[in-house]
Amino acid sequence: MYRQLWLALILSTTLSLVGGFLASTLGARVYLEEQLRLKNNDTAAALALSLSRGGVDAIEMELSAAALFDSGYFQSIRILDPKGAVIVERVAAQVQDSAPQWFVSSLPIVAQPGVANITDGWKQLGTVVLSSQTSHAYKTLWAATKELMAALFFAGLLGGYLGTLILRRLKGPLAKVIEQARGISERRFFTTPEPKVPELRQLVAAMNSSVVRLKSMFDEEARRLEAVRQEVNYDPLTGLANRDYFMARLRAALETEEGPGGQLFLIRIAHLAEINRRLGRESTDALLQTAGKTIEEFGTGLPDALVARLNGADFALMVPGQWDALAMGDELLQKLIDGSRAFLQNEPIAFIGTGAFHPQHAMGELLTQVDSAMASAEATGVNNLREAVSHSDDGPSSAEQWGRQIEHALDNALTKIALFPVVDFSGQLIHRESALRLMLTPGSPWLPAGRFLPAAERIGMTAKLDLAVVKLGLAELEKDPQLPGVAINLSGHSIHEPAFCQKLLALLTTQPSASKRLWLEVPEYGALAYLPAFRNFCQQLAGSGCRLGIEHFGNQFSHIGKLHDLGLDYLKIDASFIRDIQDNQGNQVFLKGLTNIVHNIGMKVFAEGVISQQEVDMLATLGFDGITGPVVK
Repeated sequence: MYRQLWLALILSTTLSLVGGFLASTLGARVYLEEQLRLKNNDTAAALALSLSRGGVDAIEMELSAAALFDSGYFQSIRILDPKGAVIVERVAAQVQDSAPQWFVSSLPIVAQPGVANITDGWKQLGTVVLSSQTSHAYKTLWAATKELMAALFFAGLLGGYLGTLILRRLKGPLAKVIEQARGISERRFFTTPEPKVPELRQLVAAMNSSVVRLKSMFDEEARRLEAVRQEVNYDPLTGLANRDYFMARLRAALETEEGPGGQLFLIRIAHLAEINRRLGRESTDALLQTAGKTIEEFGTGLPDALVARLNGADFALMVPGQWDALAMGDELLQKLIDGSRAFLQNEPIAFIGTGAFHPQHAMGELLTQVDSAMASAEATGVNNLREAVSHSDDGPSSAEQWGRQIEHALDNALTKIALFPVVDFSGQLIHRESALRLMLTPGSPWLPAGRFLPAAERIGMTAKLDLAVVKLGLAELEKDPQLPGVAINLSGHSIHEPAFCQKLLALLTTQPSASKRLWLEVPEYGALAYLPAFRNFCQQLAGSGCRLGIEHFGNQFSHIGKLHDLGLDYLKIDASFIRDIQDNQGNQVFLKGLTNIVHNIGMKVFAEGVISQQEVDMLATLGFDGITGPVVK
């Protein structure tokens, strides 16, 4: 559109200038021709009159014609007798015109010669035929033409400047409309201010109205689905996650090999049955709500923590990452004691058991260990915290040691990626997910990401690891041109670092063809925790050809409205919603609505951690686009 407007402006200006130039130049030529004609006539008449008064004398004629001719303004002077014979003739040599030859050839000046009769009374004695030089006329016309061209050129510049101002006034609103339309096509919905130009104002108002309606529909459906998710997965009394949802999340954390591990706390409210008999159901419920709120507030400040009510008196807290479990447990226990003083005085409030877990940790074994620790605390009869015996670990004992080992592995190329298929329901490969492996020393076992990522996050090394795995992924794509894609998991900490995106873009620029088959995904918690950085990350990578997505999605579904303007290509739904989906009608309704929303804004939906054919069959009916997990070979 801009080019067309510019072309129209240039064409109209050019036509105006050319038309004005031709009209002015041709008019000037006609004027000069007329002036030459009048001069010829006047001079011829004056010469004839002079000769008529002097009598008919050949010498006089010769002298008069010569005197006039020598002035240099005439091309030829002829005096003819009544019969047409030449009496006197003067013809000037061809004068080199000061104007260019092409100009002279293009605009010939042709002036009628002056003709006057020499008479003696009523008797005609001869005829004067006189033609002026045209070189002076061409000089005058050329000078006038140059001045006209300069004036028209200046007028053209002025017109171009004014046109630029007009286009600039249109370009800003048009650019915003184009960006808004492009945003809708890229699944980003935003409104723009209405411009002052009436036509554009109507267009922008219509676009904004469409965007508002789309967002309204999106938000309304999201609220409905969030209500379904809350009803299915949350305890109605405390508003915390229920047992089934917590166990599904815990199982997903244990089965995800690149997961960070973490700390599990089991909390039991002391002597709940006796409290219920003594205080009544209403006060007991209030106590449970207070305890649940205390634990929830404690978990709010912990990254991706999950708080649940497992049964009547038991609560659970899962905190991903590495923590000082005893210090954290002591703080939680004190908060529970302080929060319950309105209900109980000088009585035990809670018993807490805690234990660390890591990827591939057997779920039954973990629960048994932590439950035993909680039972040990309960056996003391007072508010108490006990820690389960942790597994021995032959890796580095501190974050600093991990940092040195990770640096050594990166410097010596002791890294690789394992690839796992993501397929559609016909078995067609969509892409392969990558999982980073690291070897501490040559010949030692390859460690999964869950072993070293928590330490890497604590010491700020995730950006280096993410860039390393992107290089490995690009190398894999270059090696196998038939591979449809490789998905790389990026840490939320990495995208929060300002230099990471620039380094990533520079890396993608070196391999543009492979980059178009690269899938980059960020965990849901990381994307929402660093939302401004993630939004900037998506905007900067919009033209790279990579596909962008969020993995482990669904646990913070209430925040989905914050993702509508990011231009994402796909979501991977957390395995906690997928486990035994064939038997969970509430999650079926939730996932069916989720896939409808996501498809309506142009994204794909994949299921993580699928382990059975029954789950595969159900996911196909719910509208998923693909699956990954142990069931996919």
